[in-house]
Amino acid sequence: MLMVSAPGAVRLERQRRLTAGPGQLIVEPDLVGLCGTDLEIIDGEIDPAYLRYPLALGHEWTGIVTGDSPLAGRRAVVEGIIGCGHCARCAEGLANLCATYDEIGFTRDGAAASQIAVPAGQVHPLAEAVTAQDAVLAEPAAVAYRGLSRAGVTPGSRVLVVGDGTIALLAVLLAGLWSPAEIVMLGRRPEQAGLAAAAGATSFAVSEAGAAAGAGGFDLAVEAAGTISAARIAVSSVRRGGTVVLIGLPPHGQTIPLAVDDAVNNDLAILGSFGYTPAAWRSVVALLNSGRLRPGVLITHRYPLAGWQRAIATLRGDGGPRGKVLLEIPARPAP
Repeated sequence: MLMVSAPGAVRLERQRRLTAGPGQLIVEPDLVGLCGTDLEIIDGEIDPAYLRYPLALGHEWTGIVTGDSPLAGRRAVVEGIIGCGHCARCAEGLANLCATYDEIGFTRDGAAASQIAVPAGQVHPLAEAVTAQDAVLAEPAAVAYRGLSRAGVTPGSRVLVVGDGTIALLAVLLAGLWSPAEIVMLGRRPEQAGLAAAAGATSFAVSEAGAAAGAGGFDLAVEAAGTISAARIAVSSVRRGGTVVLIGLPPHGQTIPLAVDDAVNNDLAILGSFGYTPAAWRSVVALLNSGRLRPGVLITHRYPLAGWQRAIATLRGDGGPRGKVLLEIPARPAP
């Protein structure tokens, strides 16, 4: 399993065989996605309220259910945010705001391992036609879907997505489900243009100058880069009465200046969107099972688990197109 014992301390460790506890299922991961948040975990940049070291990485993943469960042998995805089930927020269906924050890959071990024990109620079996390559993107897709559905994309609207990483690409891919008139993607790497087109962006631009051409004209701006500059661009790019949704997660404590009178005079809605709700997760699973969502086209790199250092270097690098970076988890030997 790929462990982070403390900021900067990453290594592979041998994992003991797990036994399912009450209400649990054992799943054997085969694909695990890595993202910028994993880099922030490695670098110690996550708000300590949302992280506990040591932990195994892996909050984006898919695998096969094992054991005596009726789901044994089925491919599944597992909802990572684990609500307590009895607080007021959980009762509202907002497990992402549960009074007790608990999430796979953050407060408990993730899936960059040969086995993981998970609450049975968090397991979502997939249709046989859903491939592992599509399934592994369920978690980041749920993050993007929740932000878009909360913001309220409407047919015929103009949408700006700021960022060119996996969450931004998924935001573009999912926004198309609402039939907007235009989806402009603003990134920082020209090499991402092909992936932007594959996701369904009507245009792709690089640098702040690209946003300036449409400044004030977008109905919705989605910040999906996790940087302060991206948040600034998003806020300045919507029309009066427009909506900004912040999905990216900058390092803890960073801020941007906000002209409050402009926000009031322009009647802006500025929304933060944390993680996903159970409803958003179910919607993504339904889209995968129906075939309406096939995000595997965004995968560009695959490494064996033993090659995790190359995978991390790819995430940090700027060379060539980069969509989702995956780790392939070898099958656990039979006992």
